[in-house]
Amino acid sequence: MKYVCVHGHFYQPPRENPWMDRVRREPSAAPYHDWNERITAECYGPNAHARILDASGRIAKILSTYAHMSFNMGPTLLSWLESQAPATYGAVVAADAESAARFGGHGSAMAQGYNHVILPLADDRDRRTQVAWGVADFKHRFGRSPEGMWLPETAVDTPTLEALAAAGIAFTVLAPRQAARVRAPGAGVWKDVKDGAVDTTRSYKVSLPSGRSIAVFFYDGPVSQAVAFEGLLTRGEHLAGRLKAAFPPDSGPGALAHVATDGESYGHHHRFGEMALAWALDELSRCAEVRLTNYAQHLALFPPAWEAEVVENSSWSCAHGVERWRSDCGCHTGGRAGWTQAWRAPLRGALDRLRDASRQVFEEKARGLFKDPWAARDAYVGVLLGRTKAAADRFLAEHAARPLSGQDEVLALRLMELERHAMLMYTSCGWFFNDLAGLETVQVLRYAARVLELARQVGGPDLSGPFLAKLREARSNVEEEGDGAAVFQRHAETARVTFLAASARHGARSLSRENPKVTHYGLWELTQEDVRRLRRGEARMSVGLLSVASTATRAATQAAYCYVLDGGPLPVGAAGLFKGMKAYEQMAWETTNLFSQGDAEGLRRALEKHFPEGPDVRRQLDEEDERHAAEGLLEGAAAESEAALAALYERQAPLLRALARRGIRAPRALSAAAEFALNGKVARLLAAPAPDLSAVEGVLDELKAEAVRLDEEALAYSLGRLLRRLAETVSEHPGDPRAAAALADAAALAHRRAPGADLWSAQNDVYKAVTKLLPERRALAAKGDSDAAAWCLSLEAAAAQLNIKV
Repeated sequence: MKYVCVHGHFYQPPRENPWMDRVRREPSAAPYHDWNERITAECYGPNAHARILDASGRIAKILSTYAHMSFNMGPTLLSWLESQAPATYGAVVAADAESAARFGGHGSAMAQGYNHVILPLADDRDRRTQVAWGVADFKHRFGRSPEGMWLPETAVDTPTLEALAAAGIAFTVLAPRQAARVRAPGAGVWKDVKDGAVDTTRSYKVSLPSGRSIAVFFYDGPVSQAVAFEGLLTRGEHLAGRLKAAFPPDSGPGALAHVATDGESYGHHHRFGEMALAWALDELSRCAEVRLTNYAQHLALFPPAWEAEVVENSSWSCAHGVERWRSDCGCHTGGRAGWTQAWRAPLRGALDRLRDASRQVFEEKARGLFKDPWAARDAYVGVLLGRTKAAADRFLAEHAARPLSGQDEVLALRLMELERHAMLMYTSCGWFFNDLAGLETVQVLRYAARVLELARQVGGPDLSGPFLAKLREARSNVEEEGDGAAVFQRHAETARVTFLAASARHGARSLSRENPKVTHYGLWELTQEDVRRLRRGEARMSVGLLSVASTATRAATQAAYCYVLDGGPLPVGAAGLFKGMKAYEQMAWETTNLFSQGDAEGLRRALEKHFPEGPDVRRQLDEEDERHAAEGLLEGAAAESEAALAALYERQAPLLRALARRGIRAPRALSAAAEFALNGKVARLLAAPAPDLSAVEGVLDELKAEAVRLDEEALAYSLGRLLRRLAETVSEHPGDPRAAAALADAAALAHRRAPGADLWSAQNDVYKAVTKLLPERRALAAKGDSDAAAWCLSLEAAAAQLNIKV
């Protein structure tokens, strides 16, 4: 028997703001909030529920490609999915368990170095921690030890393989050009294969200087290239055929045809690529000629008999080894004529300076706090996986050299965060793309800014001088961006979110809503100690006192704020360090009195006096927070406008209908009121807990009768949300015929009225019900169960409307 394996490397760099641990809006990912969200919609989610269509275009099968292939998903991506796309995250974790049942007890998931550092360019300490954190993250998520580990960019050298073997990793996957030479079992002579001539249909044993060894699979280069760049994903038949034809004529039993590409090829880089992959995997799983497998199972069935040596300092994405991450080697992702990547070397040089200097600070300040500071750093991943007080307490109890005071705890946790960010700033994407001022490079500079700040906060010197001096040697290809120091100050320093920024956001939002006693903004926990909210006509004021604490470092302080909305488009005010109750009460008394008197000039002077930092909300709020604040402030006005337009429409509805019957166009003001009122009514009806679909149909007919424009996009969105909700109800209550009937009615309405509705989630749930629940309910119906019979009829009707073959 011959075997086939498809590997997907699913990865996104850490994108979180270093001061918040939250991804900010990335305009280049529009219409999505950020690139993680966009690629989840295009790739990570669809691969968990990939469609296979029949000849008439109906959904014949939905399967998880993850459960049928080999894959790795980086820890930073999994962390984001867990909080922001939990359904997809759960599907990925479940797929590993499903694959273990399919592949002889060997799960398909592989671990990965924690934040995608190029390990041959890391020093020994960082290399060990990156591997240790990757293993710990994997165990936490998948509930088992990893058998294999994917190397970032498959970048390899002997120390990296030693680190993997020392961590108990059995195998890794490399590109064929990374094989230096091989030796047959029992042969004394090595064969040079640096030209890519390695036989990729077997695994190889790499013996290491320590006496350990590790297995290596070299993937099929030409077929992988065809998947990623040559259109092989246009049809699943083509992919399956190419994989079955990938075996050399003389390959024997146990031969393995396997490809490895970026997982984003399947849906993001190539639209519907996940469908081609699903079709191919399904076809191969039923093929008598070959058997689907994953690397771990194949290694267990066929341990390596041949030996190999690797090309030192090599990778899959740089023809020059690992130069892409430290020099202007010529590898890049495009850009304008004349652009260079000469900025790469000084960027790495600047970060190396900062790493070495901050490490001295770490070792000096950690001495006496921790039993073994470096062992503590390796274990700190346990805190990151929980971000709870209990996790931090356990960590400190285990690794502290002595009982710690509250200040000691803050220092200890800041030191760990210092080291974490000193590794995050080496994320490989910082060098991969074409310019110093690009999104990913700016991100690593933001991590560097956080390192500089933490070094000062733990009592170390200002390390910015040597760092910026080296960074000035780097220049952006975009003339107006300037040198590296200018890029750092413009894009990295300005991303800082202090406790005052968190307090400012809280205060500005409190103008339009009453905040809970305890709220969170990124890593900041804000407790409302006092608040005074006033109104004078349409004008509003909010004055408050907050306790603010970092959930990462336990650093805590208090802040006062005062914000006013009085005629301007945005609130005016400030947040400042709490200076004692007497000062706070004086500020609150003075500002509230001046506001009540309508003394705008006096209030401005009072804000300047009590908040010398400057009475301007925009000094503390970024663009995204400004938008949220404005939306909150507009909620009341929007509700009033909606009510006024609805009332106007109700008064004029008979006239509008009469005009429409006679083909007379209504005045724009009246048609606008009707459009707003009727489309809003549709949205409210569909959002109701038990929506009246006949009433929705009535309003839609009314829109047509009165020649009023239907907001088709809003209708499709509302119906998509309703279908998802009703399909979830059917899954949760499989014995309720009313739930199935409601779903069938809503699916029919969507089919008739909103062909653009998002059916994806509903289709997933209904397909699951069709395959898992329908056979059992049909059996009950055959025995005379009328409820089961009604449920079956409704589910079949819903499936038909959702284009699912039953």
